[in-house]
Amino acid sequence: DAAYWIAKYVRLLRKEEYYANVRKDLLGKIAAIFYLTRKNKLGNKLGFRIPRNCFGPGLSIYHHGCIIVNESARIGANCRLHGNNCIGNTGTIDINPQIGDDLDLGFGAVIIGNVKLGNGVKVGANATVVRSFPEDNVTLVGTPATKK
Repeated sequence: DAAYWIAKYVRLLRKEEYYANVRKDLLGKIAAIFYLTRKNKLGNKLGFRIPRNCFGPGLSIYHHGCIIVNESARIGANCRLHGNNCIGNTGTIDINPQIGDDLDLGFGAVIIGNVKLGNGVKVGANATVVRSFPEDNVTLVGTPATKK
């Protein structure tokens, strides 16, 4: 069942974060590497690449399939990803999105570049966000994304 494996991936991500951030001793470093390896192996099967310390608490992933997050991106608490998402830089400069709490990223939605989004932002399916929307509780749709 895909929901089981997705939940297991998120648990492995959180265990890796715990041992890397809290446990600074040798055992913590070894455990962090152990959970990183298990997470990456499962991530390859599910199509996920999510580095540690990018998401706040409450990450929810609804579907397996390509989810790529740049290690410099910062996303707040209670983020919901619906699958086939990318959050990262443009490839020309290494400046990544900074996103508030309660992001709802629709299927196929992409957030790239030096983008800042407020709290409670909903991004529609297949939307491409390439500029900042610092306001709270907005819905973004289209390519490039605009407020609905």
